[in-house]
Amino acid sequence: MYEPIRTKSVHAMADADADFPHRSREEELDIQLAGHLAALLAVTDELALDPAAESIATQVARLRGAPPARHAGLTGSDPAVLHRRALALAGRALVVAASRADTAVAILAAERMDAHTAALAGPPLVGAH
Repeated sequence: MYEPIRTKSVHAMADADADFPHRSREEELDIQLAGHLAALLAVTDELALDPAAESIATQVARLRGAPPARHAGLTGSDPAVLHRRALALAGRALVVAASRADTAVAILAAERMDAHTAALAGPPLVGAH
């Protein structure tokens, strides 16, 4: 009356030694950080903040091993909206940079946060990028 199951259960746990690549935590953080910086670069390019954009592009290239794609089109968004978006992206980049102990990106992200906060607070400062 009862016939034993001859196939593997579909409920079995996946083999831990499968043949797909695994990334380390540092590699995952590098990918995440490069993504935040690339998004910040797009907003920075749209705001036409060239010196800051070059600094960000340098860090993206370092993390990805290749130069980043640059923002090709303009959205025509209000500059205040762009500054708020850039502030949020710089904050995310700062958190990830601190998590992976990347001092160069942490300093860059903090500088960008200061610049966007200042831009939202009032008239542009002389020499701000």
